[in-house]
Amino acid sequence: MFNYRYATSQSNATAIRRDRALTDNEIASAAPSVFAQEAHESRSERYGFIPTIDVLQRLRKEGFEAFEARQTRVRDKSKQDFTRHALRLRHPDAITAGQDGTVPEIILLNSHDGSSGYQLLTGFFRAVCSNGLIAGDVCDDIRVRHAGSSVADDVLDGCITVLDNVQTSSQRIETYRSLTLSDGHQRALAQAAVALKYDDPAAAPIRADQLLEARRWDDRKADLWSTFNRVQENLLKGGVRARSANGRRTRTREVTSITEDVRLNRALWTLADRLAAAIA
Repeated sequence: MFNYRYATSQSNATAIRRDRALTDNEIASAAPSVFAQEAHESRSERYGFIPTIDVLQRLRKEGFEAFEARQTRVRDKSKQDFTRHALRLRHPDAITAGQDGTVPEIILLNSHDGSSGYQLLTGFFRAVCSNGLIAGDVCDDIRVRHAGSSVADDVLDGCITVLDNVQTSSQRIETYRSLTLSDGHQRALAQAAVALKYDDPAAAPIRADQLLEARRWDDRKADLWSTFNRVQENLLKGGVRARSANGRRTRTREVTSITEDVRLNRALWTLADRLAAAIA
């Protein structure tokens, strides 16, 4: 088993990750909204409340376990125990790691304040950098509304579908590994990534070439998969040397918002997929 472990408490999110299945107490320490026993008071009687913990217990019976839990912080304290949260799940049938220790996962998103319904995404976890990847439009996401009495079963069916999608995404990763990028293609991907995060790329606090810098020797390769991972890690994990609007030296911050993490991850994957199609 990989040796990674982290627990964070940041400005707008809390998260916990272990190299084994999380206990309920560990999940609750980072994402208490998973255990909400009623919907937020803003929800109407038509809102079908199914606690995330009930869905997780149903999934556990089928072999799924949570290895990461994350929750968004909110300014409205009345929503703190109902807000958007994310669980990264694994199943023993899809636990085999790839060449670089990348393990397939399922991302389960939900809230109990109306900010989202149940959503399931295909993901991968790269242990060497504790980096969570989310597939783009290679595989459609699955959404389950808060309605009816079969929500838990519908989410389970969705998880099984996502497991099937893992094979498609894994094959796409192998395609990425087989494609060698020119310097121009690498710069194009990095420039597009800057434009994804900053409204005005010309005024961005970082340069596109900084996203291409490798944080470990094995990532210093020109194939699309290695380039994609460098760009993704530098853009989302933060720590890149930057300059603020007034010229002060600083470093970029890690993306901790669940919504922004999903948006950037999927958009980057889609960019890589389109680049692969263009040069294949």
